[in-house]
This record gives sequence, C-alpha cells and structure tokens, in this order.
Amino acid sequence: MTDLHFLSTTTTNGVLEREFTLGDDIHGMLWSPPAQTAPLILLGHGGGRDAKALPMVGRAQRLVAEGFHAVAIDAPGHGERPRTALDDQQIAAMQEAMSTGVPVGPIVVPYNLHLAERAVPEWQATLDALERLPEIDGPFGYFGLNMGTAIGVPLAAADPRIAAAVFGIFWYDGTLAEHARRIKVPVEFLLQWDDQHIPRDSGLALFDAFAATEKSLHANAGAHKEVPRFEVESMVRFFNRHLR
Repeated sequence: MTDLHFLSTTTTNGVLEREFTLGDDIHGMLWSPPAQTAPLILLGHGGGRDAKALPMVGRAQRLVAEGFHAVAIDAPGHGERPRTALDDQQIAAMQEAMSTGVPVGPIVVPYNLHLAERAVPEWQATLDALERLPEIDGPFGYFGLNMGTAIGVPLAAADPRIAAAVFGIFWYDGTLAEHARRIKVPVEFLLQWDDQHIPRDSGLALFDAFAATEKSLHANAGAHKEVPRFEVESMVRFFNRHLR
C-alpha cells in the first residue's frame, strides 16, 4: 500500500487546499469543501501545465463551490517531475512544428499516448489512496482537455470508478478510439470549430467513437486555445446531473 502524504494544508475563500505526494513519483493537489462528504472530480491538465496551473485551480474552486472535491496530479515529465530524453526530444519537435507551421498532430498524439501509459496507473493509485479518506465519496468524474483527454480516455476505459467524463480538443487516433469504444458512461465532448491544429473531422471522429448512449458535443467557434469559459459552468451542471 502506497502512503499518501499531505505536504501542506491551507484554506482560501472556503476552499480547503491540500498538496500531497504519493510514493516517490506522484505529486498532486486536492481541493475540498470543508467538513463535507462529496463526490470527487479528477482534473487532467494539458501539455506543458501541471496540477497547480491557474486553469486547474479555477476549475477546482468552481467545483468545490458546488460541493465537489477535486484532484489533479502532475503528468509524467510535467511540473517538477524530471523529464526523460524522449520527453525533451518530443517537446522540442512539437515546438519546432508549431513555429514552422508543420502539422503538430503526428507528434502530439503518439507522445501523449505514451504519457498516458505511464499516467493511467498513477491516477489509479491516486484514486486508491483518496477513496480511503472518509470525506471522499463515490462516484467519481473526470475532466480533461488536450493531453488531459489523451490520458483520461484510456483511464476511463480501464477504471469503472469513473461514472461520467468531459473530454475534448484532441485528435482522432485508432488506439484512442479503441479505448473510447469501451466507455459507456455519460460523456460531454468539447470541440473548437476553427481549431488550427486539430482538423474538424478528426475531432468529430473521436466524439463518434465513444460508446456512451448519453453523450453530447459542444462545438464552439474559435481557435485551439479559445474554449469559452462558460464551458466550465456546463461541466459543473454535467457532473451535478450524473454524480449526485
């Protein structure tokens, strides 16, 4: 059994924030409503970010305001976690592709799926530890865009504790689609209609792959990083419907 260690505990505007480590590699943040038993939402961050990134904190605070717990962990090679030689190579290749206008998908997709192979067991170990806390109650939800989708789709396919999920802003890939076909829980999927990196047909094909009978597509005008902030409110309503 891997021990969960809380490194710090603070309360800000009614949100209990706990930084933690699990084993030698896993580092994360747990946000909670004080003294309240509630469902837990897993937050998967995007590439180049980590568990403490401002978008993660903002989403977590909004979920806590609605009475949920929220947790985020650093993906392999992110935050303060050491990078491998492959991490450095792939990151450099992505940056060069974006600076020269070369399609970045053929680099991002296999690299993110490689990270998912490492991250999924870490997420499951985190769930194993957190569900032993008396204030954490099932079921669990998952939210993750971009790399958060590349990690979250195989996680949701593998772990039956995840009862609802929000994904999006990622490419279609045969391996990822195979995982999606195993996901039958409710899904909300985000797509940017004018995404300069992800072809529209690719995003639509990934949405189509999910086996969920209850799934909804949220397609918004705008480029890759222009997901409207109101989608956070939609996420909150989605989890209220399916986890309460």
